[in-house]
Amino acid sequence: MALDGTVISALAKECDQKLTGARIDKIHQPEKDELIISVRTFGGALKLMLCANPSFPRFHITNAVKENPEKPPMFCMLLRKHLSGGKILYVRQDGFERIVRIGIESYDEMGYLSEKVLIIEIMGKHSNIILTDRDGKILDSVIHVDISVSSVRQVLPGLSYMPPPSQGKKNPLEASRDDISFALSHDDLPIWKQILGTYQGISPLVAREAVYRAVGMADIMGPEATRDDLEKIAANFYAIMEDIRRGEYNPCVISDKETKKMVDFCAFDIAQYTEAGKVEHYASVSEAVESFYIKKASSESIRQKCGDLSKTVAINLDRCRKKLQLQGEILAKAAKRDKYKIYGDLITANIYQISQGMEEAKVINFYSENGEEVTIPLKTDISPAKNAQRYYQKYNKEKTAEAETLKQKKLNEIEIDYLESVQEAIAKAETSAEIVQIRDELIEEGYLKNRGRLPKRKKKEQIVPMHFVSDDGYDIYVGKNNKQNDYVTTKLARSTDIWFHTKGIHGSHTIVKTDDAMQVSDETYLQAARLAAYYSKGRSSESVPVDYTEVKNVKKPSGAKPGMVIYVSYNTLYVTPDEEEAERLKTK
Repeated sequence: MALDGTVISALAKECDQKLTGARIDKIHQPEKDELIISVRTFGGALKLMLCANPSFPRFHITNAVKENPEKPPMFCMLLRKHLSGGKILYVRQDGFERIVRIGIESYDEMGYLSEKVLIIEIMGKHSNIILTDRDGKILDSVIHVDISVSSVRQVLPGLSYMPPPSQGKKNPLEASRDDISFALSHDDLPIWKQILGTYQGISPLVAREAVYRAVGMADIMGPEATRDDLEKIAANFYAIMEDIRRGEYNPCVISDKETKKMVDFCAFDIAQYTEAGKVEHYASVSEAVESFYIKKASSESIRQKCGDLSKTVAINLDRCRKKLQLQGEILAKAAKRDKYKIYGDLITANIYQISQGMEEAKVINFYSENGEEVTIPLKTDISPAKNAQRYYQKYNKEKTAEAETLKQKKLNEIEIDYLESVQEAIAKAETSAEIVQIRDELIEEGYLKNRGRLPKRKKKEQIVPMHFVSDDGYDIYVGKNNKQNDYVTTKLARSTDIWFHTKGIHGSHTIVKTDDAMQVSDETYLQAARLAAYYSKGRSSESVPVDYTEVKNVKKPSGAKPGMVIYVSYNTLYVTPDEEEAERLKTK
């Protein structure tokens, strides 16, 4: 876990310094396992986030603005009762564990000053936020833990608070350099795992960093290390702990240079990722933690919200692809139908030498250039003429089946194309509004049931496509899903605007706003094409073909599915998607 004892120590010191003496102004609970406490300090207003979400538990000072439920949850109401107007006395870490206590002094219902303690336990799936009185009696918690959940420790109102069971590890802040050196050995284990197993609150990232700084590699095994190596590792680990004791931090976030995805964060500088990682430093630990988790939490939230959409689209795609396979088999069978007509013709031509009761007829195939003999199976209980008629009927049946199957196959391919475009839109979705648009679209197209989720809205939801400005000052608009694509192409665009779309690849409709396409510079054409390529299924490819034409050449056929258009009189550019350029041109 990135939020280990080192980061929590830094956060606790930062919050203690900034929040001690602050007055609690407002308490909100935007999610079932998340609190935002607004406080007033001498330096201004601040907000503290406490989150017990199993996927990303954390606490830090935040700038996040979140929508709150109309009716506050019970835990939020309890906190308001006990803590509103209270003064923060301290923010303190338990030893070097992932537990933080916030002491708060406030007036109780009798008008007496009393102290409460708000505890956040950052323990993965066991994370919790607990309110106790000064004596440790639990007043309530975000998550109740009864004996059916844990026989070791219950967290229920009225019980005395007990910290999670100790793992028997040592506090690294209390260890001397000799203690650390003595704890390391030549056992058949990576050295970083030895550190991990000895000291509490240490993450693999910190343990590996201490090893890397000492010997230039993070995965050195015990038997491979000399005594001098172990001494160097102990010295580096001690130096890291010494910085933490002195409160000297250099918070950073590490991202993958190739994929741009957030990888980790730390309270001090990290060197072990070398060329593969990009290290970005922040002014405070809270800023680093929020920067890391705001994207991760947003991504996780979007993933959860669109899970059922992805499943619905995948199920329907699977159905359509199986249908396409079956249609292919029917067409392959129908392609051989001519032999039935030939059999009918040959039976009719040779009917004088075929009699009822024969199982087969051997005749010369006059349709063949070589005139070879062909054997025709016959039904023994019908006349030769009826056998010929039977083959003509089979021929006509296959001919009709082919014509109908071709129609259904075309419709099926259109549906597959549409569902793949929805799948791509789900993959690109970054906000709840975009998920709502996709969900509404699937409801309108009959793939999802409404189930009362779409009551009459007070006002029509506004569709807002992405907006970019080229280096030459031209406005560029990009749709991120089918509803936005329809809006960009059929509502926002004028006939003189320039329309872009990846050739044969699912992607966004992109337009450049202009009164005269001839006046637009080549660079704007290329930038718009690169944006169309980046916001498409071909974003990770090179030399992506992008068609462009004036909007007057783009038409939406009557009855076409959302996002589907046809276009004529176009040209094609081959471009390489550029993420940095997309971020630079995007309007904030």
